[in-house]
Amino acid sequence: MNDAVANPLLDFSGMPRFADIKPAHVEPAIRGLIDENRALIERLTADPATPTWDGFVSPMDEAGERLGRAWGVVGHLHSVFDVPEWREAYNAMLPEISRFYAEVGQNLALFQKYKALHDSSEFATLSPVRQRILEHALRDFRLSGAELPDDQKPRFQEIQEEQSQLAAKFSENLLDATNAHAEWITDEAGLAGIPDDARQAARAAAEAEGKEGWKFTLQMPSYLPVLQYADDRELRARMYRAYATRASELGNPELDNGPLIGRILALRDEEARMLGYRNFAEVSLVPKMADTPEQVLGFLHDLAAKAKPFAEKDLEELKAFARAELGLDTLEPWDVAYASEKLRQARYAYSDQEVKQYFPEPKVLDGLFGVIRALYRVDILPDEAPTWDPDVRFFRIEKEGELVGHFYLDLHARSTKRGGAWMDSARSRHRNTWGSDTPVAYLVCNFPGPVGGKPATFTHDDVLTLFHECGHGLHHLLTQVDELAVSGIHGVEWDAVELPSQFMENFCWEWDVLQGMTAHIDTGEPLPRALYDKMIAAKNFQSGMQTVRQLEFSMFDLRLHSELDASAGPVPIERVMALLDEVRREVAVMIPPAWHRFPHSFSHIFAGGYAAGYYSYKWAEVLSADAFEAFEEAGAGRGSLLDPETGERFWREILAVGGSRPALDSFKAFRGREPRVDALLRHSGMVAQA
Repeated sequence: MNDAVANPLLDFSGMPRFADIKPAHVEPAIRGLIDENRALIERLTADPATPTWDGFVSPMDEAGERLGRAWGVVGHLHSVFDVPEWREAYNAMLPEISRFYAEVGQNLALFQKYKALHDSSEFATLSPVRQRILEHALRDFRLSGAELPDDQKPRFQEIQEEQSQLAAKFSENLLDATNAHAEWITDEAGLAGIPDDARQAARAAAEAEGKEGWKFTLQMPSYLPVLQYADDRELRARMYRAYATRASELGNPELDNGPLIGRILALRDEEARMLGYRNFAEVSLVPKMADTPEQVLGFLHDLAAKAKPFAEKDLEELKAFARAELGLDTLEPWDVAYASEKLRQARYAYSDQEVKQYFPEPKVLDGLFGVIRALYRVDILPDEAPTWDPDVRFFRIEKEGELVGHFYLDLHARSTKRGGAWMDSARSRHRNTWGSDTPVAYLVCNFPGPVGGKPATFTHDDVLTLFHECGHGLHHLLTQVDELAVSGIHGVEWDAVELPSQFMENFCWEWDVLQGMTAHIDTGEPLPRALYDKMIAAKNFQSGMQTVRQLEFSMFDLRLHSELDASAGPVPIERVMALLDEVRREVAVMIPPAWHRFPHSFSHIFAGGYAAGYYSYKWAEVLSADAFEAFEEAGAGRGSLLDPETGERFWREILAVGGSRPALDSFKAFRGREPRVDALLRHSGMVAQA
């Protein structure tokens, strides 16, 4: 404990001590934990006795968990508090940590120990969960190059290290490029159409820099209202171009992600070939539900064929409306969000901005927690722990008075925080030599913060995002598995991990849920039924266009990693863009300008875990829509889909089991059959009218 007092990153007794952790703590803590793990591995692999679960796997898990938790805190701070000191501390140790994990994955002696346990008489006495963990461990060793000839292992290790560094650099370039651009407006006339709360936030941003006027940035809470509402077409065009060319050669050359993309693709291709696969997509799919790239592409092509006619109809309607009502003879990409919002208002007589006034943050959180309480009979209560920002809140989950887990909630956008929304693990549930640890999650979003002394208000899309990330959080927090490797989201096939998150989004469309989570920011009145009916009528507004856009990203990602030959070295960005153009010709209905640089900001696949796996969103959407249909069936005629009995089954068969069994088995245990695409098509309004 003395080390922990001196270095808070080494204190595993409770929550991370964010108030005490400094960048200077990173290197000694991580280096010490790596040394501790190396010494343990050396001792265990030198032992000639047949390994046992308690004598071999448990110590490995516990030492690895300490390192994972400490590095998890460092990585988390790099994402949510990306100031120069933390960026430097993170990047200084990134090669070390990457080298260590690559070294472990390639350790043939360690691999042989796991194999010996797998082949021993003890294996038959282990629980099915522990047997699955061992089988996954052997698979992961093979994917990490453990069976490569010794003379190839150093190169494989170099590939892993460089990929980690490139991913971090990609993310940093994107954040820096996003923060580098601002639109300053000094004449109030230029704000026409932009909602008051977005104006106030822009005014506050300018005041924070001691300037007059209004400052609009490429951060989502600032960028989206401009694209959606600003009457100034030139302003929309400038903002769109700045956003579309972030981190590319069309901006600051020091922040160009193009060369990084080419290098990442070449390294992934080299890794795949060293492991004996034809391409990186095949490697990516080994631990997933889907079997082959061809199977996934077949699924995407099939869905595209069903969705594209609806997307074409959506676009024709939008173009006709823009011509007739807005005087836009040519619909440019920077007009799409603006014209779509005007069409929605004309067709359904409401706007996103009108709905937003009914979703103040405190009421939304009450509603979210109410849904969780109704489905799973758990209570969510405020709690206290050190945080990385005064804005962050901390909660505990209890069931019948017993602690289930904790989570941090970091909802608002900041310039030091990477974009998007995500859930991450601060601690996983597991049983160890000193007892049991309850799980802890980070839930992070980038919503607009409070302005003018009032609570923040969320768009309905923001509410969907919050429910989505909370679904991931519940998957992590409500697990009942005590084995670290398959507890919560661990060990769940990547293309099934979005099931619980997308499932939660469905409740944001239910009247009995929305009634309880809305209160007008000025009057306190709940969402009127008439406005809700308009929202439901508009629910599938442009769903065809939205679907083909997601399919475009999924196909581009999969083909990029399965068809583009990167064996000759870094892939020229022109070839990447050409492939994207080819995909767009097949599935897209609105083609962006030639200068659009989408790949340069596609951090999901170049700086996240979705390489050759972005299709997971659509794959899991089939599962989540089908799973939600069980609640629709149970709630038919009752006036509420918040059915605790079905919720209990969903918890027991999906959330509680984590990765302890194949995701398809979990789905079938809940639904009683194989998944079907019908519910997704129905929920999306993509069913041909009789």
